[in-house]
Amino acid sequence: MSRSTNRPRRAKMQTPATPTPAIEALPKLENVPDTAAAHPVVIQEILPAIEGGRHPIKRTEGEDLTVEADIFKDGHDLLTCLLKWRLVGETTWRETPMAPLVNDRWQGVLTFPTEGTWEYVIEAWGDTFFSWREEFRKKYDAGLRALESETLEGAALIAAAATRANDTDTRILADLSAQAKASSPDDLRKLIETPLLEALMQVYADRSLSSQSVPLLATVDRLRASYSAWYEFFPRSAEGRGDRGSTFRQCIERIDDAKRMGFDVIYFPPIHPIGEKNRKGRNNSLTSEPGDPGVPYAIGNKSQGVNGGGHKDVAPELGTLEDFDWLVSQIRSRDMEIALDFAINCSPDHPYVTEHPDWFFKRPDGSIKYAENPPKKYEDVYPLNFHCADWRALWEELRDVIAFWCARGVRIFRVDNPHTKPIAFWQWTIASILKQYPGTIFLSEAFTRPKMMQELAKVGFTQSYTYFTWRNTKYELTTYMEELTKGEMRDYFRPNFFVNTPDILPVYLQEGGRPAFMIRAVLAATLSPLYGIYSGFELCENSPVPGKEEYIDSEKYHFRERDWNAPGNIKDLITKLNAVRIAHRSFRDITALNFHEVDNENILFYSRTTPALDEIILVAVTVDFRFPQTGFVNVPLEKFGIGSNETYAVEDLLTGEVFRWTGSRNFISLDPHSRPAHVFRLRRNAGREDGQPVYL
Repeated sequence: MSRSTNRPRRAKMQTPATPTPAIEALPKLENVPDTAAAHPVVIQEILPAIEGGRHPIKRTEGEDLTVEADIFKDGHDLLTCLLKWRLVGETTWRETPMAPLVNDRWQGVLTFPTEGTWEYVIEAWGDTFFSWREEFRKKYDAGLRALESETLEGAALIAAAATRANDTDTRILADLSAQAKASSPDDLRKLIETPLLEALMQVYADRSLSSQSVPLLATVDRLRASYSAWYEFFPRSAEGRGDRGSTFRQCIERIDDAKRMGFDVIYFPPIHPIGEKNRKGRNNSLTSEPGDPGVPYAIGNKSQGVNGGGHKDVAPELGTLEDFDWLVSQIRSRDMEIALDFAINCSPDHPYVTEHPDWFFKRPDGSIKYAENPPKKYEDVYPLNFHCADWRALWEELRDVIAFWCARGVRIFRVDNPHTKPIAFWQWTIASILKQYPGTIFLSEAFTRPKMMQELAKVGFTQSYTYFTWRNTKYELTTYMEELTKGEMRDYFRPNFFVNTPDILPVYLQEGGRPAFMIRAVLAATLSPLYGIYSGFELCENSPVPGKEEYIDSEKYHFRERDWNAPGNIKDLITKLNAVRIAHRSFRDITALNFHEVDNENILFYSRTTPALDEIILVAVTVDFRFPQTGFVNVPLEKFGIGSNETYAVEDLLTGEVFRWTGSRNFISLDPHSRPAHVFRLRRNAGREDGQPVYL
C-alpha cells in the first residue's frame, strides 16, 4: 500500500557556476624541432669517449675499437644499430652492425686501417621490415593462418626497399615482393627466412626515421707510436772517452750496439750549441773549468753556431747539419728512428736574448730571470714567457723549430717539461705539426701531477712518461697497471716506461745493484709496449749523489768515460727481452695484460694474450732484489681453454727451458741474482700422436 504525504517538497539548491580558468597560450607544434619525430631513437652513454668527446681517443693503424652505447626507443620495434666510421674529410662511411648485450646496451667493433684522424658515429632506427617479420612469425607460430593483411604489408615493405636499391637489386627485390604477395602463409614463413631477402633488407633498410649520434674522434697513429723500445745516449759520449767528446759520425758503433740489443728508437738529448755564460761545471758546480762541455739543456750560442746558434743549429763540436743528416739516414737504414729532445730552454747566449728580449721573464731592474725549481737553480738557463705581449710570434717560432727538424727527417720528439708551458700551446703546436708532417710522435716528459699528465696526453701528446720509475712493490705495480690498462686512461694515455733518465737514478737501483737492474728491465719490457733506457743502465751504473736520486759525475756536465762491455753488464738479458717482444704480438697491446694469483707478495704473475688466444705469454718476476723467492702461481686454465687436469707445456723464452705443468697451481722458484723472472710461452696440447702430447 502506498503512503501519501502532504509535506511540501524541498526546493533544489542552485550551485553557483564555477568560472572556467583562463588557458595560457601553449607552444604550437610547429615550434617543436623536426628531430623530435624524425629521430625517435635514443643513443647515449657512448664509450669510449674522452670527456664526452671533447678529446679524441688514441689507436694504432690496424687496431680494433670496441664501441658500446645505450640505445632504445618507444614501442616494441626491433632496432637496427650500425657503427660507422671514416677518415675526417671523407664523404663515405664504413659500416658494421652492432649487437645487443643486456639492458639496451649495444656493442660493435670496427678496425682503423690507416693512420690519420677518424670519426665514428652510431646510427640506429626502428626497423620496419624486421619488426614486421617478428610479428608475422609470432602469429604464424601461434597457429594463425588468416594473415592476408600481414602478407600485403610485408610485400609492400619489400617493394619499398626495391625503390631504394640499385638496378640489379631492384629487380631482385621487386620479384621477391611479388612472390611474397602471392605466397600462402606457409610459403611466406619460409621466404622471410631466406638469407638473400634478409641481406637485401638489411642493405636497403628504411632509415628515414633513424637517429645518429654526434661524431667522436680517434687519432690513429703508426705502430711505433704505441710500440717501441728507446735507447737514450749523449752523442758527445758515444765513444765512452773521458778526455774528449764524440761527433755525430762517431755515434755509429753506439747505434749498432743498441740495434743488436733490439732497440728501434735512438734518443738524443739536445744537440744544439751550448751557452758560455754561467756555464755549469762538473757535478753542477757554478764554475766551469776549461774544457768543460756545458749542459746541453743550456741551449744557444750565437758565436759558435753556423746556422744562427739557436734551436735550429747543432753544436759545432758534434759536427754540421750535413753530418746530422747523414746520421739520420744511417739510423733509418737500420730500420730505426732518431728522437730529438725539444727543450724550450735558452742560455744567456741564445740569439733570442738579444733579438727578442721581451720573450723572457724580467726582474724589477729589467734584467732577465734565470730558471729555478727550488731549491734547484739553473743560472745557465733563461725560461721563456709564453704569455708575453708578443706571445703569438714566440709560439710560431717554437712551432717552426719543430718543423725545421721534421724537414730534416726527424719524426719523433721527446718534449722536456711540457707541464711548465701552456696546454693551449701544445694543442695548437702538435695539431699544426701533424697537419704538415703526419706521423710525428711526441713524448711528454712530465713527471708531475696526474691530472696535468693526463691533460697533456688528451690534447695531443702521443706518449707519456709515467710513475713506473717509482712503482716498486707488487701492490704499487699492480694497482698502477690496473689504472693504466682498465680505466679510461687506456684510451688516450700511452705510457712509456723509462727505467732511468739522466736526471733520475731511482733509489731502487741505487740499493739493489745488478739484480735490481735485471728486475726493472723485465718489468719495463713486459708490462708496457713502450719502454726505454738511458745509456749506462745496461752497465748497471748506480752511483748517486748522496741522498738524492741523481747520478754523481753525471754526463750532463762532462764527458763520460765508459767501457760499453764492462763485466757484469746485462746486455744479454736486454737483448733477449727485446727479441721476445719483437717475436710475440701480445706485447704490442697494453690492454692484453692481466694479473693472476701467486701466493707470494714479492712475486708478480701476469699474462699477455692475443684476442684469439693463439699466443699466451706468462710472466713471473720477483720484486725482491735481495733474496730468492718461491711460490705457487695460479694459471687461469678456463680462460685459456685448458682442462683442469690437462698437461701443458710452458717454454721459458729467456732460457729455452720447457716445463710440463698440470692443473692451474704450479710451483716456481726465482733468484734475483741469477733468474729474476720467467717469461713463458704457454703451449697448449693440440692432440696426440702415438700416445704422446703434441704442443702448439
